[in-house]
Amino acid sequence: MPVTVTPLSPSVISASARMAKVRQRDTKPELAVRSAAHKLGYRFRLHVRQLPGTPDLVFVSRRKVIFVHGCFWHRHEGCSRSTFPKTRPDFWERKFVANVERDRKSAAKLVQLGWDVLTIWECQTSDERDLGALLTRFLEA
Repeated sequence: MPVTVTPLSPSVISASARMAKVRQRDTKPELAVRSAAHKLGYRFRLHVRQLPGTPDLVFVSRRKVIFVHGCFWHRHEGCSRSTFPKTRPDFWERKFVANVERDRKSAAKLVQLGWDVLTIWECQTSDERDLGALLTRFLEA
């Protein structure tokens, strides 16, 4: 007799298991930014580990980098996606503060090394036209 496996509902899966499934690369917002930049004719390298913070997109000849940040994880101020979990608030507060501080330090190091830095937030990737204009302004400046 074949064995059937019933998938667990999201409420049954532990928070740790859910967090382990969160992608760091090739996220939907990152793919949207990459697609928009490519359509505009810009070529770039991905996730250059030799640079502070491992930027998502690196435009070497222009000395410009782009980070694509999720509003929740990187605490986009004033954004509705920047919610705060109700469980383990001390843990989450420390986690979010560390993320924001790490982002700030990485950007500062890149600027010190002579790179221009742009952070694109997850909520800014939904409108392709606005995203294209943002990319063009940054990369042509």
